[in-house]
Amino acid sequence: MSGSRRRPGCLGPFVDGYRTHLLGLGYTPGTVRGMLKVLGQLGRWMDTEGVNPGELYTGDIESFLAARRAAGRRHLATRGELRQLLFFLRTAGAMREEPSRELTPAERLAQDYRNWLVDTRGLAEATVLRYVTLAERFLGERASRNELAQLSGAEVSAFLLSECARLSVGSAKGRVAELRSLLRFLHLRGLTDRALAEAVVPVAGWRETGIPHTMARLDIERLLSSCDRDTTEGARDFAILILAARLGLRSIEVARLELGDIHWRAGEISVRGKARRLDRLPLATDVGEALAGYLSYCRPHPSRRVFLTLRAPVRPIRADLVGDVVERACLRAGVAHVGAHRLRHALASEMLAEGASLIDISQVLRHADLATTAIYAKVDLGRLRQVARPWPGALR
Repeated sequence: MSGSRRRPGCLGPFVDGYRTHLLGLGYTPGTVRGMLKVLGQLGRWMDTEGVNPGELYTGDIESFLAARRAAGRRHLATRGELRQLLFFLRTAGAMREEPSRELTPAERLAQDYRNWLVDTRGLAEATVLRYVTLAERFLGERASRNELAQLSGAEVSAFLLSECARLSVGSAKGRVAELRSLLRFLHLRGLTDRALAEAVVPVAGWRETGIPHTMARLDIERLLSSCDRDTTEGARDFAILILAARLGLRSIEVARLELGDIHWRAGEISVRGKARRLDRLPLATDVGEALAGYLSYCRPHPSRRVFLTLRAPVRPIRADLVGDVVERACLRAGVAHVGAHRLRHALASEMLAEGASLIDISQVLRHADLATTAIYAKVDLGRLRQVARPWPGALR
């Protein structure tokens, strides 16, 4: 009887493939055995319910879990285990696609807007998500074409005021940009008669009033030295930090880096930046050595991305992991916590101190507008004192 309970039921033909899939993601053999048990439990439940492979829906998985709970089973599959199981079963053809629901007019328009943001404007995924989220709220209240055609500046202002009621100045400026983008799209599509983007009033606040926060070179070296490069994690984190500190890469640019972007013979590295820009930077010797040191470790995942997670499921890192790497390095080095972007500011400030021009800095940081680079002119306080006019009534 104990042997029959362990049979995987109708999912038996998928056991070997699932095992190979899990081992390829970096799961340990012990963890794989536990995840295969879940596959067997599901297969036996499918036999009992008369569900054949290829006829399984997501709703059936909920029924399976409910049956396990009703039977008093305390050890249910974790969310991560179910995510891997469903992905594999869909890929292997053991699950059916859910019947597609017909989109509402507002949802179709939001989808069209998303495609425009990606295909025409080339915005990053995180930016697209913010813009579409606001669009869904705005369009959800005005679903029909007639309502959009009659849209007025007063309605736009009322919506913006309700959105910004509890936001900071910075967040409110973001809402203005998001709403203007949507209104431009609606006008381009002929859904509004007037260019209502101009009706969105700007948020009061002086631009570029602050001084960019920077970081001492000694603290940067402490962060780099805190990485144990004799371990996979230390070698990876060192490579991530040095890319940000020496080349000024943004977090998303580090995460997007692919093996083919490193041109070893040419001594260059391709950077996939904002708005689908692809720039080439010199591959400094210490940066190249750091990348080679990390890549020399075993890479079980067949990804073209350079940086991968260390724990199963092994996959390309997300941009927010770069910030986690910087935070952990700060703790190890005893340095005040900073974000990943601070390393980029520090590089610009160091270049300025060494006599580089703003144009040189703009090229290294790959700014689309030189005005963006101009904020670093305020970091050189010594030169600013030389050109500053004396305060009335005070000695200089």
